[in-house]
Amino acid sequence: MERIVPWQEMCAVIDPHYPKPGNGRPPVRLERMLRMYFVQHWFNLADEACEEALLDSTALRRFVGIDLGSERVPDGTTLLKLRRLLERHQLGERLFAAVGQVLQQRGLKVGVGTIVDATIIGAPSATKNADKARDPEMHQTRKGQQWYFGM
Repeated sequence: MERIVPWQEMCAVIDPHYPKPGNGRPPVRLERMLRMYFVQHWFNLADEACEEALLDSTALRRFVGIDLGSERVPDGTTLLKLRRLLERHQLGERLFAAVGQVLQQRGLKVGVGTIVDATIIGAPSATKNADKARDPEMHQTRKGQQWYFGM
């Protein structure tokens, strides 16, 4: 999605309606908010859940363009305001249709995703595969004082 979605073109559609710096809090960069909006829909997240997902997931923060060392994750209320702005100007459906068209041209389709936490489970400690060599997909990790081996 980073490379496929025409982010600048989509931002240009919203920009005339998006708040400009001036009085009050400066607005969050438009492309960042648009990416957050799409993450919310792709993973079926509520406003606050999207905020929490960005706090929890390095991959999502990287996609949205947030560096926690120098900035905060936009809160759920900020995302709600963007959603309402898009609804008021009937832009949300146009944006999703545009992304759908770009994906369709490339033979791709987006479904609703699910965020799943990794779970450590026990596995046999054999390090060799059928060829008597170490399987490159097998790894080990430690949780507390216990070592686990698996995929």
